[in-house]
Amino acid sequence: MLVKDFDYYLPKELIAQEPTEHRDESRLMVVGKHGSIQHRRFSNLPEFLNPGDVLVLNDTRVMKARLLGTREDTGGKVEVLLLAPVSQADCAWQALVKPGRRGRIGTRLVFDPCLSGEVVDIIASGVRVIKFSSDGDFESVVERIGEVPLPPYIEKDIEDSERYQTVYARKLGSAAAPTAGLHFTPGLLNAVSEKGVGIARLTLHVGLGTFRPVKVDVVEEHKMHAEYFEVTEEAKDAVNQGIARGGRIVAVGTTTVRTLESLPMTEDGKILAASGLTCKFIYPGYRFKVVDSIVTNFHLPKSTLLMLVSAFSGYERIMSAYEIAVTERYRFFSFGDAMLLL
Repeated sequence: MLVKDFDYYLPKELIAQEPTEHRDESRLMVVGKHGSIQHRRFSNLPEFLNPGDVLVLNDTRVMKARLLGTREDTGGKVEVLLLAPVSQADCAWQALVKPGRRGRIGTRLVFDPCLSGEVVDIIASGVRVIKFSSDGDFESVVERIGEVPLPPYIEKDIEDSERYQTVYARKLGSAAAPTAGLHFTPGLLNAVSEKGVGIARLTLHVGLGTFRPVKVDVVEEHKMHAEYFEVTEEAKDAVNQGIARGGRIVAVGTTTVRTLESLPMTEDGKILAASGLTCKFIYPGYRFKVVDSIVTNFHLPKSTLLMLVSAFSGYERIMSAYEIAVTERYRFFSFGDAMLLL
C-alpha cells in the first residue's frame, strides 16, 4: 500500500485558521456504513447516538510547550517544542529545536531567569533530549513562560488559547490538542448524557506523531512514535458496560481510537485498564476490536490519521467523502469541521 494513494487536492483557503465563534456550530459530515452522507451541524450529534452507547473522550490538556529562548554562548534565538518527558527525576525531555543547528549536544539554552537547559542527546528524527534546570516546579514555570503550540498550517495567532483546549481537558501533558473534541460544549455533553449515552474519559498525551509527516513510500514501513496513555478502572468499566448492553463505543478522535485499540483484552472481549506507551499504527486492513463509531476532523493528506479513518470506513468511501468535503467547502484540520463515521 502506497502513501501517495492517501493524497488529495485541498485548496489552501479551506484550511481553517481560527475556530468558529461557538464550538458546536461547526459543520458535521455524517458518513453512513453504506456510504450515505448527510450534511449537518455538530450540535446535531446527539441525534445520531442511542441510549446505551458510550462516548469516549481524551481528557489530555495541551502544555504551553513552545519555549522561546537563546543560546547561552552566542545569544542566538532558539525555539523549543517539548514533546515528552524522558526522566521526570532528572527533568529531561524530548524536544524539537528550531533552528536545528543551534541544538547541538552540549549547547546551553536560556529561556527565563528561572529556566535553562542543556542539550544532552540527539535521537531518532533529529529529536533532542534537553535536561532542564528550573527555579521552582518545572511544569509551573513552563505554564508561566511558555506558549501553546499551534500546528504549522495555522498562520494566525488565537486570542484565547483555551480554544485550543477541549472543555474537558484535565491532565496536562500534550504537545497538541485532540482536535475532534474541540467541538464539544458543556451543554452538548449534557445533551448526550440526558439521552442515556454514557461518557468515559481516558488519556493519551499527543506527541511527535502529530508533527512528523510520513516519510516512507510504503505505508507498512512507517513507524509511529510512542505516546503515553492511561485508561483507569472507571473508564474500563464504563466501556465494558456499554459493550455488555449492546451499545456502540463512539470514540472522539483518532487518539481515543488508538488508545482503545491498544488495550489488552480478555478472551470474552472485555478491555482491561492499563497505562504505558503505545505505537499503534492503524491503516487499511486493520480489524477493529473495540471502536464502533468515530467522531473526527478532516485530516492532512498522506497522514497516518487519514489512513486510520480509511481503515475504519473503507479507503474509497473516505476518499470520496473528502472530495465531497472540498466541493462543499468544509473547513479542514485542527480548527475545521468534523465527521461522524458510523
